[in-house]
Amino acid sequence: MPDTRTRIMNSSAELLRRNGYAGTGLKRIAAEADAPFGSIYHFFPGGKEQLADESIRASGATYADLFAEIMDPAPDLLSGVAAMFTGAARTLVETDFADACPIATVALEVASTNDTLRRATADVFDGWVRAGVPRFARWGLDAATSRSLTLALITGLEGGFVLSRAQRSTEALEAAGASVVAATRAALAATSPDNAATHDTAATHETAVSHD
Repeated sequence: MPDTRTRIMNSSAELLRRNGYAGTGLKRIAAEADAPFGSIYHFFPGGKEQLADESIRASGATYADLFAEIMDPAPDLLSGVAAMFTGAARTLVETDFADACPIATVALEVASTNDTLRRATADVFDGWVRAGVPRFARWGLDAATSRSLTLALITGLEGGFVLSRAQRSTEALEAAGASVVAATRAALAATSPDNAATHDTAATHETAVSHD
């Protein structure tokens, strides 16, 4: 069983993902973590803001690992990109559209009101870019193109999460995934037509992002 501090962090991340910062109370976190209320201030003397800051950063690192877990085993770049959106759509469906990204949820809520948490979310997004760029670059794309496509992928996922949760449909994630796959294919073709052809085993994923 995780230790008390870990349970508090995990419960905080889960509640932030579902309810946002304002909707997540310390008493609820303690109850979900099966931890004494006072233990929150023992481990996080800065209270809710410190706990949210650390939870955001820890969750961000976990999500960054998905670049390696999903894209690295893919047989080609287009398959890896499509799989990122497939997995996101599947998670939403399996959780009845309750679980999305805690980073985006908090960023939308506090970007103009809490600079500590804004910086935390910005740092996480920067970390995701650093994790994504080499996944594109290893297929022969230059640094600028790899960064641009990584930003498109992250933007597509985050925006797709917001629309899909509101509409209770994976349509937005499917459309975003298809767009990023198409942009990636075009970038590969600009590098070398043969390079693009090598990656076209992912073509069927474009129209079936969440239904496989």
